[in-house]
Amino acid sequence: MKPAPFTIARPAALDAAQQTLHAASHDTKIISGGQSLGPMLNLRLARPERLVDITGLPELTEIRQTATHVEIGAAVTHARIEDGEVPDPIPGMLRHVASGIAYRAVRNRGTIGGSLCHADPAADWVTAMTALGALLVVRSGSSGVREIPMSGFMLGAYRTAMEAGEFLTTVRIPRYSPRARWGYYKICRKVGEFADAIAAFVADPETRTCRVVFGSTGGAPLACRDLARHIATTGGAAPLATVKTVLRDSGLDLSEVKIHQLAVAHRRAVSGALSDV
Repeated sequence: MKPAPFTIARPAALDAAQQTLHAASHDTKIISGGQSLGPMLNLRLARPERLVDITGLPELTEIRQTATHVEIGAAVTHARIEDGEVPDPIPGMLRHVASGIAYRAVRNRGTIGGSLCHADPAADWVTAMTALGALLVVRSGSSGVREIPMSGFMLGAYRTAMEAGEFLTTVRIPRYSPRARWGYYKICRKVGEFADAIAAFVADPETRTCRVVFGSTGGAPLACRDLARHIATTGGAAPLATVKTVLRDSGLDLSEVKIHQLAVAHRRAVSGALSDV
């Protein structure tokens, strides 16, 4: 298959990209690494009249750190994160997640911002960034800059809280203490395929933070306060039956097979991370 005809703009600076999007029609899409949008174009599942290529914008490929946060430009590739170019907001988690995304060829081109904005329920970053409590910085030509917590960014499958004309510029992740622990486990039929189930957790006793998140649920990541409270109070994973009950009561339309996969992923993520504590 070949895509429907479209034009493409390649602005040289972030302000120019912002102006281009503000002046463009509603049938315009941003393209960065193109690892998700490219196949959709070829299959004609997406038929934009115009693409705005932001891959080469230097402002979107920068990696910065402060005393309290690590900031990743939206066009930073999975491979750069896997290779350790991003400072650790929590030791090892970002590299671990990045290394498990698809294949190296995809990681060389795919970007963290593109993955988050595509909002595929089975994507790694939407779950990982929810567990990390990330904040997303978006810009538009009309309203300037605003910040969206990752917990409210993904509204459902392939839907986000961004408005027309807005685009993601920065992923801001809080730093965690040396005592922080994390776990991330996903179940796939084979390496490189989309996940059947994802479980993540982040716990930091110094900031009294604990988050438990499930991904690949068919919609936005599911955060479970009851299971986070269990980890915070007991220092271990809840029994498998308890995890399954929480998932059944979540209100999501999950099959028993999916519930079992998610529960097993959660147990492995938590048990593996806390076994050395």
